[in-house]
Amino acid sequence: MWNEKRPSPPVDRGSAVGLIIFVLGVGTLLPWNFFITATQYFNGRLTEKHNSSSNSSAAPVKNYNYDSWMALLSQLPLLLFTLLNSCLYQHVRERVRVSLSLVSILLLFTLTAALVQVHMSPGAFFSVTMATIWFINMSSAVLQSSLFGLVGLFPPRYSTFFMSGQGLAGIFAAVAMLLSILSNAESSSAALGYFITPCVATFATLFFYLLLPHLEFARFYMSRSADHETARSKELLETAGVKAKELEAGVAMKMEGDGQRLSVIAVFKKIWIMALSVSCVFAVTLSVFPVITVRVQTVYENEAWAKVFTCVCCFIVFNVMDLVGRSAPSLVQWPRKQSRLFPAAVFSRVVFVPLLMMCNVPGSKVHVLFRHDALFVLLMALFSFTNGYLASLCMAYAPQLVRGRDAETAGSLMTFFLVLGLALGASLSFALGSIV
Repeated sequence: MWNEKRPSPPVDRGSAVGLIIFVLGVGTLLPWNFFITATQYFNGRLTEKHNSSSNSSAAPVKNYNYDSWMALLSQLPLLLFTLLNSCLYQHVRERVRVSLSLVSILLLFTLTAALVQVHMSPGAFFSVTMATIWFINMSSAVLQSSLFGLVGLFPPRYSTFFMSGQGLAGIFAAVAMLLSILSNAESSSAALGYFITPCVATFATLFFYLLLPHLEFARFYMSRSADHETARSKELLETAGVKAKELEAGVAMKMEGDGQRLSVIAVFKKIWIMALSVSCVFAVTLSVFPVITVRVQTVYENEAWAKVFTCVCCFIVFNVMDLVGRSAPSLVQWPRKQSRLFPAAVFSRVVFVPLLMMCNVPGSKVHVLFRHDALFVLLMALFSFTNGYLASLCMAYAPQLVRGRDAETAGSLMTFFLVLGLALGASLSFALGSIV
């Protein structure tokens, strides 16, 4: 039997494996957060007037709508390659997928850092930046999906380390931007230092990933997983009376009654409220963050505060409160999964769209109702907390609505609808950005 003489797992000395998995979690969301936090730098490069080589007249400034395009071209490859990664699982080893993804991200961030010192026309810079965003997020999709599978080999608490790392990635990027602003360095030097930071962090992520199999604790779970699952499946198949040749042919076990796995459609019918809810949560969030929120400006005339206002009140507040929201369900879970209040609470977040559009955006076509900085910070805090809290509840409740053997299917469906919500929100940001 597969559970006979089962060796005891070694000790994770100094929580070294936990720390590495935490670092891997940070590395998966660094690309998105570093590009979204640097929105002021990119918009500044794209709105600069440039002189024609043939005359001294300045070309007119074009609105490239960077924030909306950045959000859309970040989420589309994430959606597409999250789906396509299921094919890569069968043909490309996890070690190759993760290593190539990290190397690609490192090279693309190096290119972004190098372009800080290169003079380019706004049109050319926009094209190169959008291509970079597409390919970085393409690699991130493969990286994130592969690492979720890797972390699933370890005990459940290691998934918490991974998710905590993801939650801190945004704070890491926002603090890096704040430090680059406070350094009082020349703008190009500050931007160069900012983009070198994810290069170092990505290299560290690659180093720790390659180090992981050399640790006894990690090697125990990574090496025994395939043999363990094969042996366990064989025992279950023999118990059910399935012939050995069916096992060799890879024929799926068919059990009667309650033992039969549900189809994807059947699982969706059980979790559709949670699936649509998580899509709604992220569609609302991406529709206004960052395309609307980065346009809000302080009412004070203090130059030093104006320089850090967006970084502090938009990005740091959002990422800190989002992390608090993601952690809150471990203390309280309300509304309950069967309650009609739950979809109502999710849908009520739509109110944040007009509220944030009525903050202090200079030249806005919308009436400014919340002019003071404190009101904007309060709205951002509630907006980000509810994003993290309701999204975490959706992801936690969905597997509870199906039997244990269908929980994996439910999790895959929820991941798809989460990314779908991000893509929908990024698409909606174009229309909302044109209104403000």
